Amino acid sequence: MKVISKNLYLPILTLLLLVISGCGPTKNTSEDLVSDSVDAKATITAKHPEMAELFATSKGYAIFPNVGKGAYIVGGASGNGTVYENGRMVGYADLKQVDIGLQIGGKAFIEVLFFQTQTALDDFKDGSYQLSGNVSAVILEEGASKDVEFNNGIAVVTMPKAGAMAGVSVGGQRFEFFPTN
Repeated sequence: MKVISKNLYLPILTLLLLVISGCGPTKNTSEDLVSDSVDAKATITAKHPEMAELFATSKGYAIFPNVGKGAYIVGGASGNGTVYENGRMVGYADLKQVDIGLQIGGKAFIEVLFFQTQTALDDFKDGSYQLSGNVSAVILEEGASKDVEFNNGIAVVTMPKAGAMAGVSVGGQRFEFFPTN
């Protein structure tokens, strides 16, 4: 029984180390991050024109252009992004996620949080913010459009970039906000 436990824990610990050290984007300058965010917004609106209205009508949004996720039973994701209020950049944010379940693989994706109300945006900008595991994201896929629903003033939209991942997991995301001034 000890051999099975050792054989299970070693891959999990190795994966967690890799996820923590390398799953997020490389250390870019703030200009690179802003450029990547602008490109991600353009990609989303070009492939899914219905998203342009959300960008225009939301009180604000946070774009994470390069989120990386890896998993082998225990998974983790990380990414950096930019935060906008009324179309003007007001800061940066970090995304961290840990989840557990029947899952394996790795992927890269774009994630956008849309804030329907000023209160939801202000709560996010207060510093440390969490999305529980029961908040579902709309996954934008090629050739398919989906309606975006807000939950407590926030809607989450993701768009795959690369990778393959299979499984079902439960977890949540944590965000840190850093104002530009």
